[in-house]
Amino acid sequence: LAKVDSTVINALVQKGIFEVYEQEISRLAGYEDQLLEAGELSEQQVEALQGIHEGFSQKLVTLLHGVTGSGKTRVYVELIREVIDRGEQVLYLLPEIALTTQIIDRLQKVFGDQIAVYHSRLSNNERVEMWNSVLAGKPVILGARSALFLPFKQLGLIVVDEEHDPSYKQHDPNPRYNGRDTAIFLAGLHGAKTLLGTATPSIESYYNAQSGKYGLVEMKERFGGLELPEMAVADAKKELKERKLQSHFTTGLIDELKSALERGEQAILFQNRRGYAPTYRCSSCGWSAQCTNCDVSLTYHKATRNLKCHYCGYYSPVPNSCPDCGDRKLILIGFGTEKIEDELGIYLPQAKVGRMDLDTVRSKNAHSRIINDFEEKRTEVLVGTQMVTKGLDFENVGIVGVLSADQLLQFPDFRAGERAFQLMVQVSGRAGRKHKRGKVLIQAFNTGHPVLREVLNNDFTSFFAREIRERQEFRYPPFTRLIRITLKHKKPEVVNEAGERFAEFLKTELGWRVLGPAVPAVARVRNFFLLDVLLKLERDSALIQRAKLLIADATHRIQSETGLSGVRVNVDVDPY
Repeated sequence: LAKVDSTVINALVQKGIFEVYEQEISRLAGYEDQLLEAGELSEQQVEALQGIHEGFSQKLVTLLHGVTGSGKTRVYVELIREVIDRGEQVLYLLPEIALTTQIIDRLQKVFGDQIAVYHSRLSNNERVEMWNSVLAGKPVILGARSALFLPFKQLGLIVVDEEHDPSYKQHDPNPRYNGRDTAIFLAGLHGAKTLLGTATPSIESYYNAQSGKYGLVEMKERFGGLELPEMAVADAKKELKERKLQSHFTTGLIDELKSALERGEQAILFQNRRGYAPTYRCSSCGWSAQCTNCDVSLTYHKATRNLKCHYCGYYSPVPNSCPDCGDRKLILIGFGTEKIEDELGIYLPQAKVGRMDLDTVRSKNAHSRIINDFEEKRTEVLVGTQMVTKGLDFENVGIVGVLSADQLLQFPDFRAGERAFQLMVQVSGRAGRKHKRGKVLIQAFNTGHPVLREVLNNDFTSFFAREIRERQEFRYPPFTRLIRITLKHKKPEVVNEAGERFAEFLKTELGWRVLGPAVPAVARVRNFFLLDVLLKLERDSALIQRAKLLIADATHRIQSETGLSGVRVNVDVDPY
């Protein structure tokens, strides 16, 4: 401040005028704002807290099933406070730290510097500091699944928020694990309790609660007596026949958006596909732009004027004419968030539109900026992928639109119905907070789908009953454990031979439990050809252990054979 160099400072120290002392300054940003009181608990929250205590008195795990806006976070706050007062630590898990800034801010306003946030963007020095603070007994750690590996000294409680979220599953690279299941195991090692919280429980967790393995507490009403949003389905098939469909918008959705904006309210539009259009095709010969490294079509991105692969990142410029026949009749098929944003400029020219997907949140703090713009009403309509379903609480959303329910329901996976139900209910929960009810409009061609009916009635009980019957009939989790073995090689004939040998060996030992080999939906990624072998195993620990040994043996046999040694084998237990 005095603009003097170190020579002057050293001279003053030697004369005893200045005294030198060392102070450790944390690299981790502390909380400096004034702390707030959490507020009084509602009657429903008091009952939920009592139910959790009762559950913990008999079980290590309790599931808190509360509708969107029921005030689950306030219950978490009270539980965390109790654990801290006992001198124990709390691990609060979130599916993705970057997408849950609102929850982090809310907890920090109550607990201040007692909370540390752990995420993958910390520097190595910050990680060391975090590690040491956990060892020293930091009371509360907020983090994504990687926080499970911190050295807790006296862990008393793990809260797994949004326990249903697929982001808890680590797919690549190794180790492949589910953060929720690992949290339960970790808590068991420490003699701690685990609370699973969600508005849309996973089938496995709810089954465990129903069968008595977990405790179960339910919050069926929104906080403050607020009603759940009004739900409706727009028949896109009918409007298409009557030529009323305006590109990808039904007239009902356009009308609702206009009405909401006229009332000074905001809107959220959910389309679970980024980019402008997923297919770029020649209408003369049928050619479509394909990735050179993967067996997928390239997605057109208007902002960058290129075609991009969402698997390997390959991109190419947009051709002006068909590379096969030379015709210039090239068309875009399908739609993503970028196209919805673009078309809103036609139907709602005065609206201020924002977009939240992987393309718009790549830079640091981009997600927080988009959320803040919407909170401060600088954005009126927010278009996004499933990012808009996670951890967001806005008080002025009058209408939520789901652009294509069919896309969610037709996905070739036994969990498609479960995921569709969860996503639609979660995004619906963004509508109508504070003193407004809000409305949700779901566009679909197949309006008679049972999942849609259950979403409209917010009927998780019927959804679960139907889904669990199907799972039992076809031997899917929670009645079995799945193990997916993926074989990879750059030559298709090599991976085919390896897959046949692998499956044949396992079938001699495990019989009907082995399915495949089968080509996955995307048969080539990054120039590796893929083949899957699926194991469906009864929930018997001895059988599962035996299967693991057989897989290791089969892998060794395949990789020891001449010509097959280059085959990569990835094993995923409980694929999600």
